[in-house]
Amino acid sequence: MATLSEIRTLLGEPRFNWSDPAPWIGLEQELGIEFPADFHEIVDAYGSVLINNQLYLKHPAVHLLHDLGTMIKRDLELWREEDMAEFLPSPVGAKPGELMPVATATTGEAVFLRVPDGPSSPWRVVVQEFDSPAWTLYEMTFSEWLLVHLKGRDVTLCSRDRALDGPFWEFLP
Repeated sequence: MATLSEIRTLLGEPRFNWSDPAPWIGLEQELGIEFPADFHEIVDAYGSVLINNQLYLKHPAVHLLHDLGTMIKRDLELWREEDMAEFLPSPVGAKPGELMPVATATTGEAVFLRVPDGPSSPWRVVVQEFDSPAWTLYEMTFSEWLLVHLKGRDVTLCSRDRALDGPFWEFLP
């Protein structure tokens, strides 16, 4: 699994550095899911940010203008609509094998975490291209997927044309 230090090396030092677990506990209880540790660690370090002018990551702290819980609930509603559900490999939700929306992109992609089938199964990343019926399952953790994205490799998000001088991030307003 990729580590926060590897991501920090490419992306730069985080400045959010959240340590209170209360927002995660509240969101996870509401959704009936416990997000993977690597996702927690990255989001707690960087907060609600835009990476490479393309990938939106959001923190669950509800005092933020752009919070993860609001985004997830809105996206769950959207992806549960009959005409949208057909564009995903599995239903959205918190049950094993379902997809939990966790990030979006300025270019229209939606990033999901695939809930493991069992306690020893790993979390995986699914990216859906919003302007087409295409989706891709990545057999990697969120931190591994993000690291590959930051290195400019193709993980469905067009990172090469968005970070010509290397990976960067900025806080969402």
